[in-house]
Amino acid sequence: QVQLVESGGGLVQPGGSLRLSCAASGRTFSSYAMGWFRQAPGKARERVASISAIGGSTAYADSVKGRFTISRDNAKNTLYLQMNSLKPEDTAVYYCNAGIYWGQGTQVTVSS
Repeated sequence: QVQLVESGGGLVQPGGSLRLSCAASGRTFSSYAMGWFRQAPGKARERVASISAIGGSTAYADSVKGRFTISRDNAKNTLYLQMNSLKPEDTAVYYCNAGIYWGQGTQVTVSS
């Protein structure tokens, strides 16, 4: 079993940056491909970015390409999402995912 705990969300002005972290428990962290998803009010949950188990392959939603970077540190059992040039439409609850496991989410609000 894997437990995921996100952190790093908050309120930021348009154009600003945030770095989300997802701390994972369990010794099998490095065997999972992982991803970040987000859900805005009234909208379906969408995949933002994903990364392979070893970290050599990444993929991004078109809406965040060139602005967000996903990375992982398997030695620290931690997944990251660096978010730059944030826009109001990035406002959502961001979730960490590993297979069938989900974190509780962290709120990101982009507003002036």
